[in-house]
Amino acid sequence: MRVFPMSASLSLCFSGDDGLGQTDFSRVFLILSGSDTGIGHALAKYLDNLGFVVFAGVLNKDGPGAEDLRQTCSQRLSLLQLDVTNPTQVKEAYLQVSEKVQNTGLWGVVNNAGILGFPADGELLPMSVYRQCMEVNFFGAVEVSKTFLPLLRKSQGRLVNMSSMAGGIPLPRYAAYGASKAALSMFSGVMRQELSKWGIKVAAIHPSGFRTGIQGTSELWVKQEKELVEHLPADVRQDYGEDYLLGLKSYLPQIPAYCDADLSPVLSSILHALLARRPHSLYTPGRGACALLCIFCYFPLWLYDFFISKLMSVESVPRALRTLEAENKDL
Repeated sequence: MRVFPMSASLSLCFSGDDGLGQTDFSRVFLILSGSDTGIGHALAKYLDNLGFVVFAGVLNKDGPGAEDLRQTCSQRLSLLQLDVTNPTQVKEAYLQVSEKVQNTGLWGVVNNAGILGFPADGELLPMSVYRQCMEVNFFGAVEVSKTFLPLLRKSQGRLVNMSSMAGGIPLPRYAAYGASKAALSMFSGVMRQELSKWGIKVAAIHPSGFRTGIQGTSELWVKQEKELVEHLPADVRQDYGEDYLLGLKSYLPQIPAYCDADLSPVLSSILHALLARRPHSLYTPGRGACALLCIFCYFPLWLYDFFISKLMSVESVPRALRTLEAENKDL
């Protein structure tokens, strides 16, 4: 196998089994997507603070997230206009990065851009939500990966994909989001196998709940709820009932209460995936991420389903089921 100069120099720098002995990252180039908010925003600051040369892809270069990065990060950090669903912007980002790194190569690509969609029963979600989740969470990551892989080959670098706990286990109300993240996890596994011949290492991150703001704002919830209700067939709307449908968004404000505000476990996992000589293929930072995956993989599915039904129970019951229950009581 051909050994590339940057790979050799980095291997010498990354001392120890975990590869975290490196202190000078001034010639280590990384590109991140989804740096406007949440994990991507924190990661851009974290890696910049460590001394990496960061290309932070943002959905809006004129937005508050981008402006905050300009104000708080060093001049090493470059902002890229990067809507991962826009092939033209992905290509333009590639040209900017390749011009900067030249023959050095790009050490890491972190596919972090993602959306949650509207958490609701899979039957109720409009097809537009499924398509949008797949476009951003899966196809966008594939587009970015395929575009930047030639630069990773030069360095024998790292591809890190931000999946989710919901990409490894089925969770109620996350059919669209979970399916898109499961696709990303499978893509990561196949790429790990196929890119090993080039010396490129691939990792998937499956975090549990962290406070990233991915659930959106109350204004967005109202809009999503309206679209959901309007697109439902009359019989489905009748079976579920207005109370159930209009109560779906009441779950969203509760999400932060079950999430960790400290993002350091996720950031540390990504750093390890980028630097370790032998990175893990899967990282599960956060409370319950590893435990739930083990229960799903190693225990009977009925036990997993029972456990999840208690963990994520919903008080509201569809109208048709309430009616049926009342009729049975009268018998």
